[in-house]
Amino acid sequence: MVHSRRRFITTVAAGSAALAAAPISTIARTMMQAAGQNKHRVVPWRNWSGSQQCLPSKRLAPKDVTELQQVVAEATGTVRAVGAAHSFTALVPTDDTIISLGRINGIADHDANSHQATVFAGTRIADLGQPLEEVGQALINQPDIDEQTLGGCLATATHGTGAGLGCMSSNVTGLELVTAKGDTIWCDAQQNTAVFSAAKVSLGSLGLITKVRMQNQPSYRLRRESWVAPVEEIQEQAEALANTNRNFEFYYIPFSGMCMADTHQLTDEEIFSTEREDTNEAVMTLKRVKDWLGWSPKLREFALQSAMKDIEKEVVVESSWRNYASERNVRFNEMEYHLPREAGLAAFAEIRHTIEENNLDVFFPIEVRFVKGDDIWLSPFFKQDSVSIAVHRYFEEDHEPLFRALEPIMRKYGGRPHWGKLNTLGREDFVSLYPHWQDFIEVRRDLDPKGKFLNSYLKRLVG
Repeated sequence: MVHSRRRFITTVAAGSAALAAAPISTIARTMMQAAGQNKHRVVPWRNWSGSQQCLPSKRLAPKDVTELQQVVAEATGTVRAVGAAHSFTALVPTDDTIISLGRINGIADHDANSHQATVFAGTRIADLGQPLEEVGQALINQPDIDEQTLGGCLATATHGTGAGLGCMSSNVTGLELVTAKGDTIWCDAQQNTAVFSAAKVSLGSLGLITKVRMQNQPSYRLRRESWVAPVEEIQEQAEALANTNRNFEFYYIPFSGMCMADTHQLTDEEIFSTEREDTNEAVMTLKRVKDWLGWSPKLREFALQSAMKDIEKEVVVESSWRNYASERNVRFNEMEYHLPREAGLAAFAEIRHTIEENNLDVFFPIEVRFVKGDDIWLSPFFKQDSVSIAVHRYFEEDHEPLFRALEPIMRKYGGRPHWGKLNTLGREDFVSLYPHWQDFIEVRRDLDPKGKFLNSYLKRLVG
């Protein structure tokens, strides 16, 4: 009997992000109790995996840019912006002020001739596809997690996949920034050019981005094909698949010997889909297999291969923004490195070998994507076409042993970590990885000499 097309395919896809609610940790409960005892404290903040938490004195959501300017100008202590809380690194936590731009959202204006649109930075990617399509535009590329805000995506160089496509910041042609004094400045390739080079990927350390002018393209449809194949076959074909498809990525399911490959191509076909099943149940199926058979890698591989070998190809034709996005409801912590493209597949092979030879405790798929290089000062893709490798650990499990075993491999092959994903690098490491590091520091110091936008984590990196 042929297995469901999505039983494990969606499992693999679900391994790239998570959004579900979960029981509040002991730390968070303690914070809530403290908030109840201190009338000046508000609701605790936590990121969506629960790995970062804090109890700020203020949590604000200005209704417009004018109110935001006033809030920033009057703020004392540290001010940090928060988007959808999808970063694992300590970019947001502060005891002082957290500001959400969620109310400052939508398309400010658009140009039908240039296919550019100016978008408020608090807009979630999920809320951008339909309005852009209504004016005949679409993002050139996007990640498969569409709950993130545009500002958050740019702050951390968030990316999709495609050997000829850069991260989202590479499609920014201009942006507006609220500075530490509450002023607004516009920067692009003609004015405030140094600020522009720094602000396109800034970790939120220069100020608060309010508006972004994006270079888009005419709205388009994608034909997405997903299939399962042996890992050796996918590794052998990966470079060719990356070169001949608009978007290509693959996911290796640990201890299975199998991958799920995923491609997108432009198409004029009518909207169509083969059978699609629940992604959440699929990823939890992988967890159950690990819980039952993790003691025996060979039995685990036999079970997974038996379940996957007859899965049929899935085909989905949809508007681009619908086809990129996937529903994510299982949470995890993540480490992702961007490696020089020529080293990426060798690094993946070593990561796979290390996991399986040492029977490391992991069930989430290893995600491998391709990204075009750019010229943005703090972009992990600066002057480097890249292969991005992401490793995930279920949010209720200790991620440190797995990440500690694999991070040296990422670094050995010349990788730069994703700014929003867990890593152990410090200032000296980043100085050696980024040729324009000092240029960025100087721009940051000029814009925010007193460090209003620096929490303790950022003070160690760029303060």
